[in-house]
Amino acid sequence: MAAPVTNPAPPPAAAEAVGGRAPRAPRVARHRGDGVVAWLFLAPYLALFGTFVLAPIVLGIWISLHSWDFTLPGKPFVGLDNYADLFDPDSVSFDPFWNSMQATGIFTLFSVPLLIVVPLAVALVMNEKFRGRNLFRAIYFAPYVLGVAVVGVMWRFLLDRNIGAVNSYLDAVGLPGDTAWLSSVPAAWVALVGVTVWWTLGFNAVIYIAGLQDIPRELYEAAEIDGASRWASFRHVTLPGLRPVTMFVTLVTVIASANMFGQSFIMTNGAPARETQTAIFYIAETGLQNFQMGQAAAASWILTLALMLLSVVVFAVFRARGQVSES
Repeated sequence: MAAPVTNPAPPPAAAEAVGGRAPRAPRVARHRGDGVVAWLFLAPYLALFGTFVLAPIVLGIWISLHSWDFTLPGKPFVGLDNYADLFDPDSVSFDPFWNSMQATGIFTLFSVPLLIVVPLAVALVMNEKFRGRNLFRAIYFAPYVLGVAVVGVMWRFLLDRNIGAVNSYLDAVGLPGDTAWLSSVPAAWVALVGVTVWWTLGFNAVIYIAGLQDIPRELYEAAEIDGASRWASFRHVTLPGLRPVTMFVTLVTVIASANMFGQSFIMTNGAPARETQTAIFYIAETGLQNFQMGQAAAASWILTLALMLLSVVVFAVFRARGQVSES
């Protein structure tokens, strides 16, 4: 008589599946050397980050606590005296530093709104479909690839009071043709802000175009079905969709404007009477020309803290607007 045939017991994973429970994922074996391999891949980045980011930060703080003249062997420790001098109205450093901070504020105040609104308008036009669109995009972006030295020297000659092409054209159309664009205020501010907008709007416009292309077309179609006008679609579809991009553009533009140096140095050299000398201009002159590296480092940290605070404010404003629009 043949032995009865018995079915083999199902494996544990199959038994769990039959019982209604999902089978467990197989465990991936981890080797002892995996962590070492990961750190080896991170090592080049960490070396560069430590050398060019962390080390300069620590060195900058260290220098700001010393009377640091790199032409002299002695660099005595002075603690917070360099910072105190910048806040002491009786100090010889007080007026030049805070005048440069005021100049930085003026430039940032007038350049940032233009570098947010004008590139957005250009991006809205360049996002439409028409013949030659790519050519116009390239034309608007082309100035951005130029170096600040090229831009500064070119516009210094174009805006020259006596031989500049700008005054010549203004005179030809019957407008005042003797404006001192580089040696009087507010003309110097108009020149610096205008040149900066012309030079850098292409970068912001490209960022806006990328953001516009990420907004789903279905939202515009739904707004059109609801009878929304173009302005209503812009307010309720385009602007909310561009909020993350606008926050990025605002932060980058604020930081770049607060660090403006090349245009002022090359075009106006701080004229008239240091009215257009920005904070970075003052820091470079104090540290590299007057050899007061300790005071220059302290001034740079004050500017850094101001930018950090301003960045927090920008984040808070955009976050609050986002919460209001969602509610």
